[in-house]
Amino acid sequence: MQMQRYRFTWQLTVVLFMSWLLAGCGINNIPQYDEQVKSAWAQVENQYQRRADLIPNLVETVKGYARQEQDTLTAVTEARAKATSIQISADDLDDPQKMQQFQQAQSQLTGALSRLMAVSERYPDLKSNQNFLALQSQLEGTENRIAVARRDFIAAVQRYNTEIRTFPGRIWHTLMYGDMPIRESFEATTENAEQAPQVQFQ
Repeated sequence: MQMQRYRFTWQLTVVLFMSWLLAGCGINNIPQYDEQVKSAWAQVENQYQRRADLIPNLVETVKGYARQEQDTLTAVTEARAKATSIQISADDLDDPQKMQQFQQAQSQLTGALSRLMAVSERYPDLKSNQNFLALQSQLEGTENRIAVARRDFIAAVQRYNTEIRTFPGRIWHTLMYGDMPIRESFEATTENAEQAPQVQFQ
């Protein structure tokens, strides 16, 4: 009985020591970094949704002062509809085609918003409207948040990809996490897309 208790204690000690040793060797890094990538992507989507939520109010405000700019207003509305129709789940992060479609739709919406802002310059009453000024501030803040969220996502993807391509992460990836592929990063689809667009309301 005493011998069995001693053997059990010894086995438990060995198991705990091996667990500690493996944890220290980075065996958990890959799933942790993978979760960070997914979390960072959720923030990217959250900020794009925040922008999309501002657009209907912005369009309605501009429409009140510039009804004759119907083509521009329609372009913004259509670009918003297309951008919000493309959803990227955590499983889609490994699909370059879906990621590219998402990025292109968001880029088109950014372009349509820029044209809407240019139109607003021709209407002094619109530019001084308090609702428009509040939307301006929110939109500028959101564009900055989008830029930060995208930067954080790119950093998370880089950390994850580096881990599974270098020692000892490459070993753990081969032995235990072979079904977790290289992640696609958020590539700029327009010039200077890594920077927040300069939305001017002057």
